[in-house]
Amino acid sequence: MDSATTTLIGILQDRVESLRNAGNLGEALHAASAAVEKSQHKLGTNLPSIDLFASTLEIRGDIYRELGNFDAAVEDYRQAIDQLQDRPDQFAFIGRLHAELGAAYDSVDRADKAAQHWQTAISFFERNDPPLLLDVATMANNLGFLYKYAGDFDAAESYFLRSLEILHSLHGQENEKTASVSSNLGALYQAAGFNEQSREMHMIALETRRNLFGEEHPDTAQSHNNLALALLNTGDRPWAASHFEKALAAFEVLGPEYADDLEAVASNYCDFLREEGEIHLAEIIAGRVNQILGVAAVS
Repeated sequence: MDSATTTLIGILQDRVESLRNAGNLGEALHAASAAVEKSQHKLGTNLPSIDLFASTLEIRGDIYRELGNFDAAVEDYRQAIDQLQDRPDQFAFIGRLHAELGAAYDSVDRADKAAQHWQTAISFFERNDPPLLLDVATMANNLGFLYKYAGDFDAAESYFLRSLEILHSLHGQENEKTASVSSNLGALYQAAGFNEQSREMHMIALETRRNLFGEEHPDTAQSHNNLALALLNTGDRPWAASHFEKALAAFEVLGPEYADDLEAVASNYCDFLREEGEIHLAEIIAGRVNQILGVAAVS
């Protein structure tokens, strides 16, 4: 592919990125399609022209996915993968395309297809030189969610643990992503009825988020709520009350963006208070939160 054509496609790709950042996906799609058409017209047998064509397909596939046209996104991703033909020099690119295919299928609730492509993505990321372990951790975390929702807790645990092992090895515990996977494991163990393990994983996630973000942060607040629920299952009811209060206090000051979280925490806390016989306090909290929300959301 000649340098002038390569420059033009680069200009089109820059335009796509600018339009996407501005939220103008319709115009971004037109620019991306122009780049695909130009690179396809000039496509040759040399690897640079093939790689550029695959790149334009990926970019357009991403826009289709953002627009909710998942069939078109899948078609572009698949065509890009076919162009690259499992070349070792493009394992990272191919892995990313399979990851994006998995995300497209996940968006239309095709868990089987999503799992297939995320597992394939892992294989390419692992075969890359050097292995792309953080990408492996991301895919493993995604697969953990898929298998959890499918009720296969053993498979879900295996993938979450793999993600946690990689993140802990590369980043240590004091890391946002490590804390997130710790929290995911806590939720899995709670769903599976392993209450002590759930309690400990939520405790670890909370301690990390406190250290990283402080108390008035949505992730910290969510960890307080998660830990409170876990503590109820291990019989630590007074301690659970303390964490419900901290979760509620944080979400109350975080603003309308977190209204759904505030409503959920308030509902959990009020249910707990009623079980404890604190009916009047539950009514006070429900009234206060409803006033913040502007609706009678918490009963």
